[in-house]
Amino acid sequence: MLSWNAPAGLKRELPMRRLLAALALVFFVLAMPLAAAAEEFISAYHSVIGVAKDGTLTVTETITANVEGNQIRRGIYRDFPLTFVDERDRRSKVDFKLLSVERDGDDEDYRTESINGGIRIYTGNADVLLPHGEHTFQITYETSRQIRFFDDHDELYWNVTGTEWAFPIEEATATVTLPDGVKAKALDVFTGGYGATEKDARAVEEGDEIFFATTRRLRPQEGLTVAIKLPKGSIERPTPSQENIWWLRDHAALVIAGAGLLFVTLYYGRAWIRVGRDPTRGVMVPRWDPPEGVSPALVNYIDNKGFSGGGWTALSAAALNLAVRGHVVLEDLKNAIIITATGKTGEKLPTGEAALMRAVEAADGKLTIDRENGKRIQAAGSGFRSAMEREHRGKYYRANKSYVVVGIVLSAATLAALLIFGGLSEDSIPFVIVPVFLAVFIAAFAVSVGKSFRRSSSLRRRILSIVVLAFMGFVLFTEFSSILAALVFSASDPADLPLFFAIGGIVLVNGLFYFLMGAPTPLGTRMMDGIDGLRQYLTLAEKDRLNMQSAPEMSPRHFETLLPYAVALGVEKPWSETFERWLLAASAGAAAAAYQPSWYHGDSFGPGSFTDTIGGLAGSMTDKITSSLPPPARSSSSGFSSGGGFSGGGGGGGGGGGW
Repeated sequence: MLSWNAPAGLKRELPMRRLLAALALVFFVLAMPLAAAAEEFISAYHSVIGVAKDGTLTVTETITANVEGNQIRRGIYRDFPLTFVDERDRRSKVDFKLLSVERDGDDEDYRTESINGGIRIYTGNADVLLPHGEHTFQITYETSRQIRFFDDHDELYWNVTGTEWAFPIEEATATVTLPDGVKAKALDVFTGGYGATEKDARAVEEGDEIFFATTRRLRPQEGLTVAIKLPKGSIERPTPSQENIWWLRDHAALVIAGAGLLFVTLYYGRAWIRVGRDPTRGVMVPRWDPPEGVSPALVNYIDNKGFSGGGWTALSAAALNLAVRGHVVLEDLKNAIIITATGKTGEKLPTGEAALMRAVEAADGKLTIDRENGKRIQAAGSGFRSAMEREHRGKYYRANKSYVVVGIVLSAATLAALLIFGGLSEDSIPFVIVPVFLAVFIAAFAVSVGKSFRRSSSLRRRILSIVVLAFMGFVLFTEFSSILAALVFSASDPADLPLFFAIGGIVLVNGLFYFLMGAPTPLGTRMMDGIDGLRQYLTLAEKDRLNMQSAPEMSPRHFETLLPYAVALGVEKPWSETFERWLLAASAGAAAAAYQPSWYHGDSFGPGSFTDTIGGLAGSMTDKITSSLPPPARSSSSGFSSGGGFSGGGGGGGGGGGW
């Protein structure tokens, strides 16, 4: 037999180690009850539910909780849902009246606040901390619209505790008192988290009272739900008039939005009939002269129903017309365009051209368009637009913006009423905000595309608009479908979808009539007929032009006279191509070699280069103007109905916690 003789020091250490281990074990055993005592939990949750003949429930909840100052410091809070799914799976708003709040048998301070889809009741005072230990809280309230009326029975489907408590519940019980003479036909219970179908509870009926009790501890976010099937007619069904009133209250947001959409649409329709309808257009025939007394800049202004693109195309047309008529000379450099006054006088200039000449003279007779001169160019453009607007605003086209402003005010009032009186929950707020942004985007996009497709647009712009429309339409459809699908599948109530479309419709109607409300005046209509005829002439093929009776023959003078108008209408390239073909044909091209306008200094003209030079002059001028400008300043159902019941369904519910 082997033996081992430990050193004397080690022999003395062994008893000491055993003693320390024993003390640690004793400390651990003693600490376990202390740790358990430090846990915050609900030891008893008892609810007394009195059911009146008219369906009103009077509920007293007695909640006994162990307070350790962790989550429960000043009191508890109780969340109560204010919506209920009825027998037809419609979400309804319930009535709720808080009657009293007590703690340990005495009245307790409390406050309430609205939460998403419900109300939160805080017990206690923010300045008072509760002593540690056991406290009993009692909350009494009344609620109605909690009974479900099926074809063959009435039903109370009641979530006693809710499934959102932050603490475990040792025992949950409920006592339901039915109206006199009413006996339950069937009982059912559900326990567990939301949607669970466990039945860890028992039910006992004694007279007109029914007692329910859990048979196990409920963990946090678990609760007790009871269902009582009653004979048909046990509870008085609401009258049709009462149901109509409730329906209006439940759908207040939809009623407000729908009525607002109808009212705003009717307003805009009547306003459009009154001031927005375009006068009847005349017969358009090609013409080789502009409307009498109308300058190129004014042609651009009338054709665009105001200035577009900052008015720089109109200013370029005005500068070109001044050059053709001998008032200025244009020098086209690589990075700049210089407008130099010739000193010609004795001719009254149109308003816009006179304003531009003043800007040239203010620059000592030589206005340079480049980046270094951006502020002066900006001032010249502002003076040009102001002069044109002062003389011509409202004469050829009326935007009728005051009518649009009234429509926007009515729409804003509808949205404000919706937010104030619609009773929207936090989940429904996106159904107000998202359609507004989507509709604004769609309306702005539609207005932009609509302007691009007007008869005044150039062929190039129309083709570009089609391409942009196809691309943006695809992006818009994809984004809109994605957002709509997300809203549909995340919506807690399908009834929110009509609200979504009603609000979006209000904004879309505003965007649509913003574009439609403006209308040309009778004078503007006649001018537009003449302008359309001029545009057609400037873009006609040569053989079609030659077939026109009394049409003037092509010549440098005829070309130069109409060139500023072609620039104003965005058709300078086809007009220049027509002239270039005439030059090449005249005297076997000798005229083309000799042609050099006195009002233009820049690239020399040669066969094949004329269209690029003159046709691109206006675009080059506009590009140089805009590039020279300084940047802008920043500035559920129960087990008795189809589908089966579950924990957390029915009326009541919610949950709670400490604060």
